[in-house]
Formats: sequence, C-alpha cells, structure tokens
Amino acid sequence: MLLDGVLTREEKRLIIRLSSCLNLEPHQPAEIYQAIISGATTEEGDLLSAEEQHEVYKTVFEVAIINASLSKDEFRVMAHLREIFAIDDEEHNLVESELRDLVKERFEDPNMVEKTLNNLRDSVRVVTTLFDNVRKKNHGET
Repeated sequence: MLLDGVLTREEKRLIIRLSSCLNLEPHQPAEIYQAIISGATTEEGDLLSAEEQHEVYKTVFEVAIINASLSKDEFRVMAHLREIFAIDDEEHNLVESELRDLVKERFEDPNMVEKTLNNLRDSVRVVTTLFDNVRKKNHGET
C-alpha cells in the first residue's frame, strides 16, 4: 500500500479491515506504518492457521468488492495477500464462490446483486492476473 507513497481512502479502508481481522491493537497499525517508513523492525506477530488466512483474505476481499471504484493499488493489496497467504487457484475460487453467495444473501435489489457480482468477477480477474505476474516474478519465470 505504501509503494506509491500515498494511502488512499480505499487503502485505508482495507487497512482498517485487515487490522481488525488480525486482532491488532488500535495503536499497532500506526506503529507498523512508522516502522515501514523509517525502515525499523517490529515484533513478529502470531502465525495464522490456513483457516484464519482464508477468512482474512475473504473478509478483506469482501471490503474491496463492496467498494465499486477499486484502484490498481487495492488490487495489488489483494494479490499480495494472496501471495503471502499462499492462496492457490482452488482456494481462490472457493473464496470467490463464498463471496458470490454472500452478495446474493446481503442484497435484495437484483440490480445491486448483478452490479456487485460483476464487480467481483472483474476484481477476481485483475487480482488473478496480478497474482500470476507476482508468482512468475518471484519464481524466476518469464
């Protein structure tokens, strides 16, 4: 999120949700931000189980798709989460399916359901492309 030096409102929204999912104390995101900026090290956190990683990824993705105006920065965040949590294609498809069901349950207006599902489909496509590019780069593929 800090790659371009700017935290957008949407990125802040993702940070807030991610912080909540990770059960961070209210002061910890600011401390982590300052450590990144200054190049300082921070204490290691607790390891997440595969189930916890799945839920964090799904929850942050949910926040991302509800926001209809995602930027490339938010897509990079999702691709990064997918990379660090080692979310493979099968699990990514499962998350997409769970989010589709969630959208259908949450919204009564068929137009809103269709719009959000289209947004999800487009988001999944972009995140998958970015993830594949990161995976190829990290594994020395061209």
